[in-house]
Amino acid sequence: MQSYLPTFSNSFHNILYSVGVLAGSVVAGLVLKYIIFALLRAYKRKKEPLLTHSIYNHLSGPCSVFFPLLLVSFTLPLISLTPDSWEVIRRFVETTLIGSFAWCLIKFVYVGEDLIKHRFQITKPDNFRERKLFTQLQFVKQVIIILIIFVAAALILMSFATVRKIGTGLLTSAGIASVIIGFAAQRSIGNLLAGFQIAFTQPIRIDDVLVVEGEWGRVEEITFTYVVLHIWDERRLVLPLNYFIEKPFQNWTRTTARILGTVFLYTDYTIPVEAVRQELINIVHPHKLWDKRVCVLQVTDSKEQTLELRALVSAADSGSAFDLRCEVRERLVKFIQTNYPECLPKTRAVVDIESPVKINEGNSKV
Repeated sequence: MQSYLPTFSNSFHNILYSVGVLAGSVVAGLVLKYIIFALLRAYKRKKEPLLTHSIYNHLSGPCSVFFPLLLVSFTLPLISLTPDSWEVIRRFVETTLIGSFAWCLIKFVYVGEDLIKHRFQITKPDNFRERKLFTQLQFVKQVIIILIIFVAAALILMSFATVRKIGTGLLTSAGIASVIIGFAAQRSIGNLLAGFQIAFTQPIRIDDVLVVEGEWGRVEEITFTYVVLHIWDERRLVLPLNYFIEKPFQNWTRTTARILGTVFLYTDYTIPVEAVRQELINIVHPHKLWDKRVCVLQVTDSKEQTLELRALVSAADSGSAFDLRCEVRERLVKFIQTNYPECLPKTRAVVDIESPVKINEGNSKV
């Protein structure tokens, strides 16, 4: 019993010492993180720079894990434990440190995205270059994040000797496995390749206006496998990337957002076309939504009972064109109702009624 007490006392002392070192390292890491981000917060309040604001928002969480683990990894050799216990702790710290560092790198990618989006504003009217850049940026960001996760997972797994042996064996059968996986996931791989094709050839871009499957909407999101279209009535249409490679669709903002809008009116043949044309000019020319390119009224068809008048107006984008068309249609109809109500569409019929004399003669013969 006397020989056991010193051993137990030393072991308990080593455990307390190890726990104290680990706890001190964690506390020191949290204090270091707090000091760094307190300085960033103070600088952000003083000058509000975008970089410090983005770093504070994205990296506060990951750094709360990374800094304590970093200091723990520095002080780990000071811990006095049994070889097995020390190896378990070392492996745990090493794995979580790699994971937290990968988390920080991913958040740095988001910081870079914030800086680029601030530099190139997609909300401005002529945003062709910005939409092109943002479409490529979204794909590049996803590729970088996937690479970071892949490398981090590989480093964690390859730190174990057993996994390294399994990996060596798997490499010998990689050719067969790749063929099997290729057949099983050919549609997913096709979507992935279509994503890269869309990112760099760009038949569609972020914020493009499309007409797809009879629906009008804007491209809200482009991922590796699908595209989200924000429909005008707040619905979302989700389509696979292959759709935009294999099927036709309308892109109203491919090279420019400017567009022509049409308004059709159907009137009687007696309508004074020149008066309606002048009224169109009076409506459109002072209007804030007209971009001063096109304003014309033409008789585009003559049907059996009506004339077809087409008013053609231009606007800076499809949303403005829609609003302008609605107002032009409403005011032209009101103009015709007020000034030329007799020129509204009407149906004419000629009825040939036999004279009473002929009718009587017919009856007498009967």
